[in-house]
Amino acid sequence: MISLDFQILDNPIIAWMSFLLIILLSLIIRRFISKRVIRFILNIINQKNIEGNFNEKLNKPINNIIFMIFIYIAFNQLNYPSNWDLAPSDVFGLKMILKKGYSLVLCLLIIQLFLKIEDVFGEILKYRANKTESKLDDQLIPFAIDSVKIITIILGFFIIIGNIFNVNVTALAAGLGVGGIAIAMASKESLENLLGSFTIFLDRPFTVGDIVNIGNITGVVEKVGFRSTRLRTFDRSLVTVPNKKMVDAELDNLGLRPVRRAKFNIGLTYDTKKETIKSIVEDVQNMINEHPMTNDDGRVRFMEFGASSLDIMIVFYVNSTEWDDFINTKEDINYKIIDIVEKHNSSFAFPSRSIYIEKSIN
Repeated sequence: MISLDFQILDNPIIAWMSFLLIILLSLIIRRFISKRVIRFILNIINQKNIEGNFNEKLNKPINNIIFMIFIYIAFNQLNYPSNWDLAPSDVFGLKMILKKGYSLVLCLLIIQLFLKIEDVFGEILKYRANKTESKLDDQLIPFAIDSVKIITIILGFFIIIGNIFNVNVTALAAGLGVGGIAIAMASKESLENLLGSFTIFLDRPFTVGDIVNIGNITGVVEKVGFRSTRLRTFDRSLVTVPNKKMVDAELDNLGLRPVRRAKFNIGLTYDTKKETIKSIVEDVQNMINEHPMTNDDGRVRFMEFGASSLDIMIVFYVNSTEWDDFINTKEDINYKIIDIVEKHNSSFAFPSRSIYIEKSIN
């Protein structure tokens, strides 16, 4: 029978048993502790309806932190063998490497936990913003969450290099200040895009959800980031446009239009009589004026004599900025125009050419 005083690497068997028991205990109770912590956070912010999402995002980082704490407690039960003759933890050697390595991993896990918490709070704020009529909060929340995450990473970086690697943070900041000009010159375009994002938030030429046209790109604004704006085009592709271009280029915010305009011509055959043309123009005008989705600004006029048709211009405005409303209304009006033309026993012209052959008499 092995005595409890039996030594393994200068540590009694009871110390090794305590070490293994603590590790085993951490594997058993860490999930229970993490659930209690998550439930405590939910009670504070009064968001019990998102518990599943909270658990999914925070379980792993909290479990890892709890495990690292138990690892620290477990290793404190053991001592380094005296015959290893290790240097103290403040002198470079195995003890320093293990100590700083442990501190680094723990700090990284804590930073990861904060980033996950910020993601979850961002989703909560987005959920609340979707319930409001204003689109500004839909645009500001992702930008604010990204800003907080960047600040968290920067603070975590300075804490790590200052407390773990004993770097003089004040001197480092001063050095970065001196080299800041060179960095700014090297990242001129990135800084311009960053300033462009602030211009978008202050000037508000568009907000998330607006339909914009910039250059040859038309789409719905999905997100405004530090460097770029993401547009979802009507063919469902995602286009990333630098914020500098969004600010400098001519931008048409289709979402701010109270109406959408449709303008096109129809061509009647040249054998259509003048009275028939007048009747068709009048009937189409009345139909557009009486349509529930259009206003009274529509215009129908016999405009010109085309190469192979008598051209009637049709202009009307749909009382909606929604794309579906626009195309549905235009389709309905097109069908009714066909009915009106057929009612007057006329027909649409198509491109044609008449050839006259002159016969010469000898």
